[in-house]
Amino acid sequence: MADLIFTRRFSMGHRLIHGASESCALPHGHNEFVTIRLEPTATGPLDGHSNMPVSFQRAKSAWHRFVDERLDHALQLAGDDPLLAWFRAHEPARAARIIVTPGDPTTELMACLMKAKLDAMLAADGDLLHCTTITLQETPTNTVEFTGNPLDMLPTPRAPEHCWWRRPDMSISDDTP
Repeated sequence: MADLIFTRRFSMGHRLIHGASESCALPHGHNEFVTIRLEPTATGPLDGHSNMPVSFQRAKSAWHRFVDERLDHALQLAGDDPLLAWFRAHEPARAARIIVTPGDPTTELMACLMKAKLDAMLAADGDLLHCTTITLQETPTNTVEFTGNPLDMLPTPRAPEHCWWRRPDMSISDDTP
């Protein structure tokens, strides 16, 4: 079986306020790489014509758009971070660019959230492909690789079916579409 592998680079900012380290409690940024590995859900021989289960364009377009338009240059904050409340009160237009996470936006959590979002996008596109692995490189020396069902790992909010990471749209928080 031929897997499709795509890598995208994006810049982001975040802060971790729940005890990771004092230096991470200050807003800071990283240039990250996210790599996804997709496999066809139906196996079979190539057809002798198009010779691919799904075109590269179809396989990557929604995901690349999400990374480029929503993740790139966004700020990642925990839902209980006081900076989030400040942005909502004083700069609501900029608050719409904040990725809101259940707890600190660690690389581990973000890999799970991204995989959940991608899984929702792939399901909405007809379940032709399945994401087997997502790799999130925070720095050249720190990388998280996630396989499996992210919903088994993520904190469960009050209405999990309405979480932004379960919707196949461009949302990055539950405040904005």
